[in-house]
This record gives sequence, structure tokens and C-alpha cells, in this order.
Amino acid sequence: MSLRLGDIAPNFKAKSSQGEIDFYDFLGDSWAVLFSHPADYTPVCTTELGKTASLKEEFAKRNVKVIALSVDDEESHKGWIKDINETQNVEVTFPILADENREVSELYGMIHPNASETATVRSLFIIAPDKKIKLMITYPASTGRNFQEILRVIDSLQLTANYSVATPADWKEGEDVVIVPAIKTEDIPAKFPKGYTAIKPYLRMTPQPNK
Repeated sequence: MSLRLGDIAPNFKAKSSQGEIDFYDFLGDSWAVLFSHPADYTPVCTTELGKTASLKEEFAKRNVKVIALSVDDEESHKGWIKDINETQNVEVTFPILADENREVSELYGMIHPNASETATVRSLFIIAPDKKIKLMITYPASTGRNFQEILRVIDSLQLTANYSVATPADWKEGEDVVIVPAIKTEDIPAKFPKGYTAIKPYLRMTPQPNK
């Protein structure tokens, strides 16, 4: 059965560039980004991991831990990390899982046989502190990910987890948000003291409540 939004992210133990990892122990009470790479020493992945490392502070301030996966072994990962640090002018401090037997890849549905029978596609999961999967994005091996979009989605997920709002198309941190339909119009002033604009009875905008 393939994983779906709202499912509990399966736990696993695996070797990594930083030793053996128990996924749930690694997560603790943090959010997580778990993302896969087709192989070590591949050009697009090198830029992706470099970009991730450069965003270390952005992930940290959102209480997000990052963990990557590739189907090569941990010694290969360590050599690759040296290349990433050198070519991308960063320091990779997050672990890269060594999934040689593809157990984690199979567990999370990261191998799509019609794309490749052996290599993982670029799967990405955002997992909340309650271990539930909140987002899944799958890119083909040929296309690098947009990490600003990943940060944007994390901002939206964390905001909407705590307030009765949703975020509109192209929303960015600090912009107006949508009041969810479950909130009755007469209850809005008490819940959203910054005010609101009713564009339609079902489309009501309010300033971001935690700003």
C-alpha cells in the first residue's frame, strides 16, 4: 500500500553518513524533510544537497531536521559529501542514509519501476512532530527541486496547524491568508482581531494571524 497524506511515516533503522539512525529517535519532536536521490556523485543531487546545506539556518528556525537518502553505501556518501562541500561552498551537516538494500526506498515508495527499476526518483516527504506525513512531492531524476517552495510549504503547514486558516495560491510568509469555511462569519471578529475582508461569502481574507 502506497503512503498517503495523513499516514504515519514508517519508522526504520538504517546506516548513514553519520552512523546508524533510528528515524523516530532522530526526529524527536521536530518536523522533518526526508528526501531521496538517485545515486551518489550525480550532478543534480550535488547541487540539491549543497542548496539544502546552505539553508541550514532556515530549516533550524522552523524546527525542521533534514535527512537525505541514496542507494549507495556510507563510505561513498562520505566521499561525495567532500565533493559537495568543495563544489557548492557549504558544509553538509545532515545525514545521508545508505540504502543499499533499498529497504527504506521500498518502504516509502521511492522507486518507480517505469522510471527506473533500480534508482530512486526524487521523492520528498515533510513529516510533522506527530509523525504524520503532511506533504509528498515527487520529481523525475532529471529535475532538481525548488527549495524555496519547500520552505514556503513548511511555513504554510506550521501556520495552518495552529490557526483556522489556509494559504492561497503563491502565498508567502507575511501575506494575507484565507479563513477556513468552518469558521462562521459571526465568529470571525473574536478569532481574527486584525479584521477580515469578505470577497465572497466563502472567500474571506485576513492578515496572517501570527505576525
